[in-house]
Amino acid sequence: MALAVALIDMHKELCPNFQGLCDAMVPTKGPELLKYLRQVHFQGLSGDKFKFDTNGDGPARYNIIHFKQVSPNNFEWVRVGEYEEGHLRLRMDEVQFKLGHKTPPESVCSLDCEIGQAKKYVEGESCCWHCFNCTQYQIRNPNDETQCLMCPSGTIPDRLKKECQEIPEAFLKIESAWAISAMAISSLGILVTVFVISVFMRHSETPVVKAAGRELCYVLLTGILLCYLITFALVLRPSNFVCGLQRFGAGFCFTVVYAALLTKTNRISRIFNAGKRTAKRPSFINPKSQLLISGALASVQVLINIVWMIVSPPKAIHYYPSREDNLLVCRSYVDASYMIAFGYPILLIVICTVYAILTRNIPEAFNESKHIVFTMYTTCVIWLAFVPLFFVTGNHMPLRITSMSVAISLSASVTIGCLFSPKLYIILIRPERNVRQSMMPASRYSGTVKSGTSASVMAAAVAVTDSHRLSQTLVHSGEPTGKEMELSFRPKPQLVSKYTQTLPEPVNNNCTADVKKTSSVVVVGNGPITSDVQL
Repeated sequence: MALAVALIDMHKELCPNFQGLCDAMVPTKGPELLKYLRQVHFQGLSGDKFKFDTNGDGPARYNIIHFKQVSPNNFEWVRVGEYEEGHLRLRMDEVQFKLGHKTPPESVCSLDCEIGQAKKYVEGESCCWHCFNCTQYQIRNPNDETQCLMCPSGTIPDRLKKECQEIPEAFLKIESAWAISAMAISSLGILVTVFVISVFMRHSETPVVKAAGRELCYVLLTGILLCYLITFALVLRPSNFVCGLQRFGAGFCFTVVYAALLTKTNRISRIFNAGKRTAKRPSFINPKSQLLISGALASVQVLINIVWMIVSPPKAIHYYPSREDNLLVCRSYVDASYMIAFGYPILLIVICTVYAILTRNIPEAFNESKHIVFTMYTTCVIWLAFVPLFFVTGNHMPLRITSMSVAISLSASVTIGCLFSPKLYIILIRPERNVRQSMMPASRYSGTVKSGTSASVMAAAVAVTDSHRLSQTLVHSGEPTGKEMELSFRPKPQLVSKYTQTLPEPVNNNCTADVKKTSSVVVVGNGPITSDVQL
């Protein structure tokens, strides 16, 4: 049929409007007929279109059938597609390679590597490789699928392990439980300190406040207030300025507290040591001198901080204690150089503790030394617990900062509780004791009348004279207005027998000698010796 159509097309072109064969077709040449035969295009008897392709072949038409298992032990031929005019139409949803499995099997040498894997090619086989896993903190090199790259510090691979992503920075946030706990303790301490300051200012002219030494008390309360306030600097987001503020404030607030305590205990010690040796008044014991001494002690810490900041400027850095941690901290927290800020205050604590121990047995009127001793004992315990904790919490910065804040607040609380609560008790609850006489309890020498010589009379006189000399030394050590602690030495009239003589038994730190009589007595002496003394 294709040949007939080709002859018709050839006749129409070579013999138009001519019946039969014209001269152009006699004889018919094969190559010329082939040209028309290649160009035929018609609809066959079956209704399908027919034409030759460029290769001279007829159109390829195929029905694609699939020997499909429709149930166990039951197979059928199923038409799943057609191929016609160079186009394939295949219904893959009807194709299966195994009962219940429609995914076609792959015929490759190696499958693509999974997420987080790199390729290692088989020698001599460009299409075959082995996959190996990158480590936990590696990604596959985007430019070379045969290599894994380690993520830099502060980054970790993303979920697909295609790129490294920044680890969110962590620091002690104000809204965290650690910070809230520390600030709650400090806030309570601030309220108590402000209350104590207001009470002292309101009753500044009363004997209790004067006896305590108003000027040093205000310095001490200022240092305590700074100890509580430094907590709010410690919980701020680290920056270069905040790091400098923390470094300066943490040590300075302690220095102010213990400089005042050291000045107070040193003054008490010098007064009583001098009173045992000479009647000369000790130097630098008036309030102005005490303030200058406290300021000089505090200025040492200021100088240390200035030199430290010049040599090693404060700086906020990112610290990576582990591969998955990115901590924003002050640099001095990492290398423990922060303890430089506490070196000088700890030295003051040690010296102050020694002085407090040395002055713990002075007369009852000066029993503030006993309170200072207890304060220093407790402070030493707190710091002996804090220093090891500071070093073992290097990888937990929130805990390290919180422990520092709590240690500072506890030390301040111990100081204000031990030194000021007895005074507040007298001022607010027992105001009848807030008088000059209650600040001047007397101690006594006592002795039993024994037989002897006239030396006993001289001994009694010496006892009274020594008591009076110590009294006069203490009087001259303070201001005549009695701004600080006062002491009264009231030796009773000495009683000496006509027939026997009395030798007083030595008793430490007593200021009055009583002599008991055995028969008729006479009064020796001029009555009580009383002096008001400032400490």
